[in-house]
Amino acid sequence: MSQHPHQYATLSLAFDGAIASITLNRPDKRNAISYELIQEILHALQEVQKSPAHILILTGAGAAFCSGMDLDNLREITKHTEEENLVDSSRMANMFRALYDFPKVTIAAVNGAAIAGGCGLATLCDLTLASAEAKFGYTEVRIGFVPAIVSTFLLRQVGEKRARDLLLTGRIIDAEEAYRLGLVNEVVGPENLLARARELAETLAANSPASLLATKRLLKTNFQVELDRQIAAAVDENARIRTTHDFREGVSAFLEKRKPFWTGR
Repeated sequence: MSQHPHQYATLSLAFDGAIASITLNRPDKRNAISYELIQEILHALQEVQKSPAHILILTGAGAAFCSGMDLDNLREITKHTEEENLVDSSRMANMFRALYDFPKVTIAAVNGAAIAGGCGLATLCDLTLASAEAKFGYTEVRIGFVPAIVSTFLLRQVGEKRARDLLLTGRIIDAEEAYRLGLVNEVVGPENLLARARELAETLAANSPASLLATKRLLKTNFQVELDRQIAAAVDENARIRTTHDFREGVSAFLEKRKPFWTGR
């Protein structure tokens, strides 16, 4: 598999015929979402879009798929102005939207924990394969955050009752439950995950590339106006919660590994 010449710091991008692979590659940080990772994912998606490949596999290096927001970035956010928060929320929304709207077929191969924003990345692909060891969860409420942007997509994927359960409890679920809820298409043994993703990619690659593009375009246009409106509202809500006392307390407690003291402010 030939490595692409562009040098990435937080991920690796490889091409093999019709199949491209993006591997989140900060294993020491559990592939957490940093500002740099967001930029590099957007850049890598553009490269894949321009390439002859028409199937994309997204996976993670090491034990986790993606553990949510980077701790250093979380620390920074507590000091941000409202305007900075809006820019920041929009950046996150752009990454999710770029993956969700990506014109070529995407497969997530979820090798380990996919938490908060990482759960978003795992479930916004067209098809999601999970290792039996994978874990999923929208844990934002536990640290005083709001899962605003991912909730927009989650409602469509699992329905309102299930989305309310996952978003309000912030609980972590295993791969089997994620499969039952409809977040995951298939659960496979950890040793077979990448081989199965590749096999699925090859099956998809046997279809007409023009038909795949047209089908994805059709799926995208069905909800586009509604999704634009919902995401704009979600970005505002996401930015607003970051200015609250409880958000700063939640992040501090999380970073200090202690119980938060909520005041409702």
